[in-house]
Amino acid sequence: MWPDHWPKTTQRIASATDAALTAASAGASDLFGDALDDLAGLPYETVTAVHAGMMRELFEELHPDGLTGEDVQAVLTRAVRDGVRWLPSIQPDAVVAVVTGALGVQDVEATDPRIAPEQYLTAGLLVLTDLLAARKVAPGPCLRRAIAEIERSETMEMP
Repeated sequence: MWPDHWPKTTQRIASATDAALTAASAGASDLFGDALDDLAGLPYETVTAVHAGMMRELFEELHPDGLTGEDVQAVLTRAVRDGVRWLPSIQPDAVVAVVTGALGVQDVEATDPRIAPEQYLTAGLLVLTDLLAARKVAPGPCLRRAIAEIERSETMEMP
């Protein structure tokens, strides 16, 4: 399903992310939990970089003329409201932190110690589920582009 040239870890990130997003869109908490466990066992920084890349792309596609505070608020509200219906443990603070971090408004290294990494992953997946539904696209192509962008940035020489 994923390109053969991708490292096994990257393929696992893509597969677990795809499974989590599929489960989240169906509100299947057990399947979501399994996929989240898989993601939690992978390199956190890489997983969050892929998710943030996907988020930025989807925000850009949904708001080509610029993103307003109201646009961000709408996504936050929908993600928390829809997520709490089938995942009552969702932490709204984590949702805010994930979105602001992906948009570069908050330092992604400055994580709130009260929010566990799994909560950040959960929040990111709920936001991605909302953005993918709003864009009416499947996660696969967006995942591929986010990973390709990371690959490209890692191979560029810095001046």
